[in-house]
Amino acid sequence: MKICCIGAGYVGGPTMAMIALKAPDIEVNVVDMNTARIAAWNSDTMPIYEPGLEDVVKQRRGKNLFFSTDVHGGIQKADIIFVAVNTPTKTYGVGAGRAADLRYIESVARTIAEVATTSKIIVEKSTIPVKTAETIKTILAANTRGLKFSVLSNPEFLAEGTAVADLINPDRVLIGGERTPEGEVAIKALADVYAHWVPRDRIITTNLWSSELSKLVANAFLAQRISSINAISALCEATGADVDEVANAIGKDSRIGSKFLKASVGFGGSCFQKDILNLVYLCQQFGLPEVAAYWEHVVQVNDYQKRRFAAKIVGALFNTVADKKIAVLGFAFKKDTNDTRESAAINVVRDLLAEQAKVVVYDPKVPAHEIVADTLGKGNSNLRLSVAKTAAEACEGAHAVAILTEWDEFKTLDYKKIYDGMMKPAFLFDGRNIVNLDELKAIGFRVSGIGK
Repeated sequence: MKICCIGAGYVGGPTMAMIALKAPDIEVNVVDMNTARIAAWNSDTMPIYEPGLEDVVKQRRGKNLFFSTDVHGGIQKADIIFVAVNTPTKTYGVGAGRAADLRYIESVARTIAEVATTSKIIVEKSTIPVKTAETIKTILAANTRGLKFSVLSNPEFLAEGTAVADLINPDRVLIGGERTPEGEVAIKALADVYAHWVPRDRIITTNLWSSELSKLVANAFLAQRISSINAISALCEATGADVDEVANAIGKDSRIGSKFLKASVGFGGSCFQKDILNLVYLCQQFGLPEVAAYWEHVVQVNDYQKRRFAAKIVGALFNTVADKKIAVLGFAFKKDTNDTRESAAINVVRDLLAEQAKVVVYDPKVPAHEIVADTLGKGNSNLRLSVAKTAAEACEGAHAVAILTEWDEFKTLDYKKIYDGMMKPAFLFDGRNIVNLDELKAIGFRVSGIGK
C-alpha cells in the first residue's frame, strides 16, 4: 500500500510519521508546495516542535517516510490520499469571521481529479464543516474519466504539545464513510492502516456527516469548559474564592470530571476558536440562531478573559503602564509547542502596547521574528516591543512580569534574583496559575493569579 498526504503541517507531518513508524510495510509520502517546509522536514531541524517527533521522523525518514514537493507524483502512485491542508476562518465575503475558507480543500480536489489515473480513497484530515465531503465528491465526479473515488472523514484529535503521545495511544480513531458497499470497503482499508497499532475497539466508524461534525463539537465542548471555568474565575476574584479550589471540588464529581477546568488567561491554538465560529456559522445557516448565540458566547468569554488580564495589569500599576517595562514570559499558546496561532499572548501584548508600555517578550521556542509579526503584522515594527533571549534578560529592570504560557522552566526561575533586578514595587501576574504566589509574596512581589 502507498499513502500520500497533501499538507506537511501540524496535522499531516506528525500523523504520517506515526503511520510510517507503526506500519513499516506502508510507503508514506508527505507532499507540500511549500519548499521551505519540506526542506525543514528533510533536515535536522523540524518545522514544528513536538516532544518526541524528531525521533519518530528520523527513524523512518528515507525508509518508508518521504517528504517531497512532488504533489502530482504523490497523488498518482497513492492508494489512499490524506488531505491535511489549512482551513482557516474566512476573512472576506459571506461568512467572514465565522465560516471556514475551503479554497485549499477545493484546490486539492481539483488537482486530484486532474492528476489521478487510478481510483483512490480520499481521506479528509483537515478540520472542515459538515457536508464538505459532498463538495469533494462533486468536484471529483465532474472532472474525472470514469475513475471511482471513495471519500472518508478521519478527523484528528491531537493536542499540540502531546501530539506524539496522542498518536501512539489515541482515545479513539474516528472514520466516517458512506454506508454503501464501496464505502464500507474504503472504511475497512483505512481502519486496517490504524489497526497496525490501535486496538480495533478504539476505531469508531460512523456516517460521513457524523464524523465531520464530531470534530467541531469535540473542540467546542472542550473550549466551553475552559470558558466556563474562566467565567467563574472572575467571580472568584470578586468574592475572595480560589478558582483552583472550586475547580478541584467540582472536578471530583464523576459527572463533571477534572479535565479542562484549569483557569487561565484564555485558550488559543489553531482549532478551538476557528471550530466554534465554524459551528456558529453552520447553526446560523441552518436557521438555529439560539444555538449559534450559545456557542458564540464561548468565544466572547475567552476574549473577555484576555482583555480582563491586560486591564488588571494596567489597574495594578496605578492605572498607567506608559513607558513602563512589562516582561511577558511565554508567547506560544501552550507549552511544548512553538505554535502561536490565536495565542492569548498576542492580545495581551497588543493591549499593553496600546497603553504605551514597553513590552519585552521571552519564549523558549518561538522565534523573535514570529513574535513581532504575530503582534504587529508582517513587515511592521514598534520600538516599544522587543524580544529577549532569556527570561532573566526580559525581567531585568521591569516594573511587572506577566506569565502567559505554562512552560515548565517558568516554575523554577530564580524569582529572588529576578525581584532584585526589577523596579519597585515589583509586580507579577500569573496568567496560568503555575507559580506559588505565597512564596513570591514572601520575596516581596505584589502578585496576582487567575481567580485568586
